[in-house]
Amino acid sequence: MSIEISESEGVRSLHFGTPWVQGSMRVARPWSLELQYTREMMLPLLLQERTDWPGRVLMIGLGAGSMLKFLHRHRPECHFTVVEIDPRVIAAAQQHFRIPAAGPRVTIECADGFDWVAADGGSYDLILLDAFDRNARAHRLESQAFYQACSARLAAGGWLACNLLTLHRSHAATRRALEAVFGAGAHLLPPCAEGNVVALAAQHPWRRPDFAPLRERAGALRRGTQLNLLPLLSRLERG
Repeated sequence: MSIEISESEGVRSLHFGTPWVQGSMRVARPWSLELQYTREMMLPLLLQERTDWPGRVLMIGLGAGSMLKFLHRHRPECHFTVVEIDPRVIAAAQQHFRIPAAGPRVTIECADGFDWVAADGGSYDLILLDAFDRNARAHRLESQAFYQACSARLAAGGWLACNLLTLHRSHAATRRALEAVFGAGAHLLPPCAEGNVVALAAQHPWRRPDFAPLRERAGALRRGTQLNLLPLLSRLERG
């Protein structure tokens, strides 16, 4: 697998030797979330009333580091653990995508995500899963065993947010694996225009939210971070 960088109209993207985009960054705003699915993976920020949530984030798959940069900037008390299997991806993210340096708030582990989570004893408010190979396959990271390990790492009231690809033939199997572990706590968001589906999972059942307070929180989030989740709320409300 080769690591390639492209740039067009002010947007820099990461590729694994194919036209598939593995992550993107608007060069003028490196902390913003350029791709729609990365924005929609931030929905748990609205589902929690606390504006200082999350306190601890685990990220499986680094890519261009978009979600790391966004949360690092806008949640200054948050601590991050990032697990990425390929040292070349870590190097590319550091060299080309301006991720925050490792330090008191950021730990970057070069390891297999499945093995690392299975061995970890930590507790996390938010787990972000976005890890694919050059063929858009997540392998063991879409298995029931892996989701069970993630469930064991979630703090009370925590959320797991996963990027799924609708073109992947195992998408239905992935959904069943999530539901086998989280039951009614698993929920798939409507597909993104980019062809991704974001799955959310928690140790409490998913319930149709009260959209009035969610829109208020979305407005506050937009004013504070320029992240606009109001279109997603409209899609959810219609669905």
